[in-house]
Amino acid sequence: MHFANIIRTGCISVFLLLSAQAHAQIFSITKGKVDFRSDAPLELITASSKDLKGKIDVEKRQFAFSVKMNSFMGFNSPLQREHFNENYVESDVFPDASFAGKIIEEVNLAADGTYEIRAKGKFTIHGVTQDRIIKSTVVVKNGMIRLDAAFTVLLADHNIPVPKVVHEKLASEIKVNVTAELKQ
Repeated sequence: MHFANIIRTGCISVFLLLSAQAHAQIFSITKGKVDFRSDAPLELITASSKDLKGKIDVEKRQFAFSVKMNSFMGFNSPLQREHFNENYVESDVFPDASFAGKIIEEVNLAADGTYEIRAKGKFTIHGVTQDRIIKSTVVVKNGMIRLDAAFTVLLADHNIPVPKVVHEKLASEIKVNVTAELKQ
């Protein structure tokens, strides 16, 4: 009888553990894009990457996103892209930009709806990490999450130098837009 209780307790524990894992609501990016825009007095530079990776743990309201810096395409010329990777973001030394943290609002991202949220976390680019709060719009519909965010990055905050020679061609504040679709 004692042995049967141990087996039953063990089976119930395994079932509860598996159920908890089955209900963990981790959403991963299936499609994502990061666009940036430098609007300087003498030149407009735009580029984008579809190499956005990331996950959101809906229950814990935690997230982590990253993008390979050398995956950005666009620019006004191949030479401009080369300068971006070699001279500014140094993508060989600092290959990724990332943002990881927690959603501030107590929202149920498992329920359909549109939510205005603030994501608080560590934003890293060019090897410099800063605490950031980024506002986002999240739309949950039919088991999918769509995320839209817009924010700026000050080059000086991430030790990205702008030589005087290109000061009129490269903005010191870069506008960034992120869109992503996530599935469980």
